[in-house]
Amino acid sequence: MSRFTDLPDLALRALGGSVVAASDESFAEKESLIRPGRPGFLAETFGNKGQVYDGWETRRRREPGHDWALVRLGLPGVIRGVVIDTAWFKGNYPPYASVEATAVEGHPSPAELLAAPWTEIVPKTGLKGDAEHHFDVADETRYTHVRLTIHPDGGVARLRVHGEVRPDLSVHDGLSLDLAALANGALVTSCSNDFYSAPNNVIAPGLARHQAEGWETARRRDDGNDWLVIRLAGRGLIRLAEIDTTNLLFNAPGQVSLTGLDGAREVPLLPVTRLQPDTPHRFRLSHRDPVTHVRVDIYPDGGLARVRLHGHLT
Repeated sequence: MSRFTDLPDLALRALGGSVVAASDESFAEKESLIRPGRPGFLAETFGNKGQVYDGWETRRRREPGHDWALVRLGLPGVIRGVVIDTAWFKGNYPPYASVEATAVEGHPSPAELLAAPWTEIVPKTGLKGDAEHHFDVADETRYTHVRLTIHPDGGVARLRVHGEVRPDLSVHDGLSLDLAALANGALVTSCSNDFYSAPNNVIAPGLARHQAEGWETARRRDDGNDWLVIRLAGRGLIRLAEIDTTNLLFNAPGQVSLTGLDGAREVPLLPVTRLQPDTPHRFRLSHRDPVTHVRVDIYPDGGLARVRLHGHLT
């Protein structure tokens, strides 16, 4: 599996993505393309349109052409890789697919998107049925939308667009913001353990609905502790830290500490501090030093639902 899948899925519905238009969705709805989680399937489950599929499926074309779906990235950014998943589509998958990307600011309509200039990031490539197809992307351009084209028709269960978030932070000029938010360009660059769930979950938008939507480590059997490092949206001064253990009833850490990093310099932000299970904690910080990264240490192990670091960009 390509390592680009460790990066956030910029198109994910849970991160604000949307399938804004499609050429056809006669058999299965286009919105399924960007749903969280693995596609499901229950054999011999029929609706008015035939077998029910957890994916996007178009009619059988009887004329030349191809089908397409336009996806607005919930988090604009640099795309590092694309996954086209044809799970459960065995006799009705498209034999070929391609992906293009464009950057259109504001709130464009489908017609405006179709008229925009597009760049091919995944050339027309053969697909297999009931399989994940991973495509590396070598392009440093910031994109806001992608277009999946299937040749000529058929079904795709999921489209994943992994990359690095590149937001427009000018809207925050003069205002405070969450410097650790994935939506603002922050990223977890390293962690000690991700056995149960991905560390980037702790900086995802919204609240965690259950413990799998946070970060949780395996049980430690040594004298160490677990940790992660967050690259902030930009160099900034942090004034308020939120450490949320919601949903973690019996596996919350006992304590937490925060250390800012600015090059080789370490800045103590929050000393080792007690945490409670299933609780949002808020800590005012009194330091005066801007930092670019923050190390979050939990003692000894466990999980966090969210980490928020509010402050100002320098």
